Amino acid sequence: MKVGIVGSGLVGATAAYAIVMRGVAAEVVLVDARPERAAAEANDILHAVPFAHPTRVCDGGYGELAGCQLVVVAAGVAQKPGESRRDLLGRNAAVFGEVIPKVLEATPESVLLVATNPVDVMTHLAWRLAAERGVGAGRVLGTGTLLDTARFRALLSEPFGVDPQNVHAYVLGEHGDSEVLVWSTATVAGVPLDEFSQVKGVTFGSAERGRIDAEVRGAAESIIRGKGATYYGVGGAIARIAEAILADQRSVLTVCSPLTEALDVRDVTISLPHIIGGGGVHHVLLPPVDDDEWRALATSARTVRESIALLP
Repeated sequence: MKVGIVGSGLVGATAAYAIVMRGVAAEVVLVDARPERAAAEANDILHAVPFAHPTRVCDGGYGELAGCQLVVVAAGVAQKPGESRRDLLGRNAAVFGEVIPKVLEATPESVLLVATNPVDVMTHLAWRLAAERGVGAGRVLGTGTLLDTARFRALLSEPFGVDPQNVHAYVLGEHGDSEVLVWSTATVAGVPLDEFSQVKGVTFGSAERGRIDAEVRGAAESIIRGKGATYYGVGGAIARIAEAILADQRSVLTVCSPLTEALDVRDVTISLPHIIGGGGVHHVLLPPVDDDEWRALATSARTVRESIALLP
């Protein structure tokens, strides 16, 4: 199985490293507008292969993407001080207008996984560009709120002293300020939170929920303030999505994908639980959220739709 990564900055290179460490692919190709950066990152990651799984790691141009089952799009520009969201979207739209056609020319059957922020809007744009070339919506998806969901589960596991993999809870909607932590369906080992807290003798009320909500929402800002960027978490999320696609696992992951309609909002891309396997998205789910969460998700969907309307 072959994975291409377009954009060899911190996110793209970390995703490549995570894919190698996880043993997801037989081959990883890095492509970048600065060929020397792609070459250096590929060389550095190649030197880690003896400590991980047999993987061919190389760099190249778009032509090297031929035969990829999955291409991760991590290309884009960072927001400048004082730059408006509209201007940032315009500059990233120009990048995608160049990148997406070149990717599909080299590997027309590939699934596209977008990691560039704002990921919901950029995934929607990638789908528009891909649809012009006959690519179905199921073959274009974004990392969405998968990382937010992982943060939610990790923070929920701590007061109960359990493995985060035994916590089932979702963050849905926009990957951003309007995202929704879905408390109503959250469980530990299949047991609702309130019942599990009683079993464990742990106090878990509104104060604890408020703290976790604030930490999930503020995680990226806190990390960026401390070291300038986030990349390990999203790199791990990309590797997990890649594994689900390449191994046809039919995993339920909170990624984002273009939807005809969601929460009474038409033509929008937001994160919901998706069944992900070979070829991309197999099904989109909406968990039985309570009324307040439904309204919050509808607001989140409208927020993303307003940003999509800013695209050139």
